[in-house]
Amino acid sequence: MSTSKCSLLVVDDEPYILQPLPALLAGDFEVLTADSAETAQQHFLARPIDLILTDQRMPRVSGTQLLEWVGQHSPNTVRLLMTGYAELDHAVEAINRGHVYHYLFKPWRTEELLQVLRNAADKFRLERNREQLLEELRRLNAKLEERVAARTAELQEANHLLQQRTRELEMLALTDPLTGLLNRRAIDDVARSELKRHARYHSPLAVGIIDADHFREINRRYLLPGGDQALIGLARTLTSSLRTVDSVGRIGGEEFLVVAPETTHDGAVALAERIRVAVEQSRTSYQGESIDVTVSLGFAVADGSADCDLDQLRHVAAAALHEAKAKGRNRAEVWPAPGKRSID
Repeated sequence: MSTSKCSLLVVDDEPYILQPLPALLAGDFEVLTADSAETAQQHFLARPIDLILTDQRMPRVSGTQLLEWVGQHSPNTVRLLMTGYAELDHAVEAINRGHVYHYLFKPWRTEELLQVLRNAADKFRLERNREQLLEELRRLNAKLEERVAARTAELQEANHLLQQRTRELEMLALTDPLTGLLNRRAIDDVARSELKRHARYHSPLAVGIIDADHFREINRRYLLPGGDQALIGLARTLTSSLRTVDSVGRIGGEEFLVVAPETTHDGAVALAERIRVAVEQSRTSYQGESIDVTVSLGFAVADGSADCDLDQLRHVAAAALHEAKAKGRNRAEVWPAPGKRSID
């Protein structure tokens, strides 16, 4: 327990009581005195008061009224009342209205007065320490909440970055780094998925292989950087020539695979011709020169009743592509896919 002195305000309108108390109590308290409730209020307005000991019977404002005022304006102050035996009813009223810690009957004995005031001082210190501990606890909780919030924000940001990096890695795993198209594994997965849908719903499906014509000559003339630029431009043209439901991926050096769901033989012919014309009319520039590119296309079409797998479709499309090149390049061949025919 701290030994620092508590401030004590003694209020009494009787000089014979008020005058000896400072000397009597100075060893234990920082004593202030007031001869009226109004003077006592001025003390409270000027500085904090830890304890107040007031007489009940005073002119104008009673001790009960003063303690009630103290309870409103300085609720942490420990309040004590001095009263005569004849004023016991008033003392009970003071306890109820002014939340009096203790009351003393006049005349009081010095030992009793000192003990009561010391107990009151201990109570004040305990309450003050309790408030300080609570305030410290609130401060520590606030700091902890700030740290938890900051850590939570850091973890959320780290998780966001991790998810972003994961998506980027997934995209890298599925994307051709040069053209930005799907890579072979990814376009094969798309084709297999569409084949499952074809088998379930008997919807037509076209798979095409596209090969850039005379690409070795392009690489020889413009070197590998020029060839890469030509492939990038070709990929851009292929993408713009497809429907939103179609997919295209790079499966080799200058070879591309197109997967076109819900596409019949006639639809594949129209799609292949649209791609061929778009590539023929496109131009890619490299170091001030225009690179002309044409493509040959081979499509395999599985109608609604055909039962085939990806290897079969790719084999037919490759054979159709070979035929297109044999007939002079810059053309398309569209062949039906083999397979068992189911009876609906």
